[in-house]
Amino acid sequence: MPCFEPRRFVRVFLVVLLGIAPAFVAADDVQLKPDRPERYTVVRGDTLWDIASRFLQSPWYWPRVWKINQTIKNPHLIYPGDVIVLRYVDGRPELTLLRNEKLSPGDAAPAPAPADTSAPREISGVTKLQPRVYGELLDQAIPTITPDAIVPFLTQPLVVGENELDQAGYVTVGLDNRIALGTRSEFYARGINDPEAEYFQLFRPGNALKNPDTGEVLAYEALYLGDAQRLQTGDPSKLIVTSVKQEILPTDRLLVAPRRAALPYYFPRSPGKPVKGRIIAALNAVAEIGSNNVVTISLGEREGMEEGHVLRVLYRQGQHTDPLTRRAYDLPDEDAALLLVFRTFQKVSYALVLNATQPVHLYDTVVTP
Repeated sequence: MPCFEPRRFVRVFLVVLLGIAPAFVAADDVQLKPDRPERYTVVRGDTLWDIASRFLQSPWYWPRVWKINQTIKNPHLIYPGDVIVLRYVDGRPELTLLRNEKLSPGDAAPAPAPADTSAPREISGVTKLQPRVYGELLDQAIPTITPDAIVPFLTQPLVVGENELDQAGYVTVGLDNRIALGTRSEFYARGINDPEAEYFQLFRPGNALKNPDTGEVLAYEALYLGDAQRLQTGDPSKLIVTSVKQEILPTDRLLVAPRRAALPYYFPRSPGKPVKGRIIAALNAVAEIGSNNVVTISLGEREGMEEGHVLRVLYRQGQHTDPLTRRAYDLPDEDAALLLVFRTFQKVSYALVLNATQPVHLYDTVVTP
């Protein structure tokens, strides 16, 4: 199966995203951190979220203060060695980019210098160096967030429609009547409708994902089991397991593996309108969820969710008995974490937990920050 290409990691959609920010947030609402730097030099290992957090109290307001420097090449990308500079224009903060521009191999080379200027010249005992241009490929732009936690959720469905798995191909039996399949196991499958497909992913139906407030079924989980490659077409088709995450059994389903593209560049921003939903699932259904864990939320494309949207997680404190009146009253919900939406479906979305200050739980509320 094709692999990710690190050199193509970032394909920027910032040209569009830079103009997207909630209409109800004014530029002068952006609060800078008291200990912010006046400039910061980007280093390897940085992420866009890290850098935004150095300057801003609320990193998702980055689009309100980021100003593209049109005089440099690739102004929408940020690379190690770039300098982020804080300045003020009409009393409002702006962040812009400084870069020592270098030609990439595909750029046109400058006209050759005259022969007498191609080497240092001696003038009254002083060596005068002539300016030169050195080529360097700028293809290692920093990501928005550390990608390790979200890669499986970008390359595997994990959320499917009601009948999607029922209509997919399925495992019948392994060679030599083997039932449980592992890596390099060959097996037969039926019901594969695409005669041209070579690579497949294997799944087992999971739980229905419901909105806890309305009871509506939003989607169905698909439990990822592994990958397979077709060796022979026909009915049955013959395949081999190329990687396995869980034991593969008869009736497990096969979906055509998607082409693996470069990971997208998420530009953190607040949704353009107030939204409210719930966390309805988490990887391995852990009791308490912390930073860098992936969750499923009950908000999707129909609610206006887009990749890069940031949401607040609120945890419910419940009720407390008033010490004077002895009557119970509701305590207000409190902030627990931030979420960055990185993949959307019609009715649900995947989000990465960021900056958790309290443990996050299933059914916690998520809202516009």
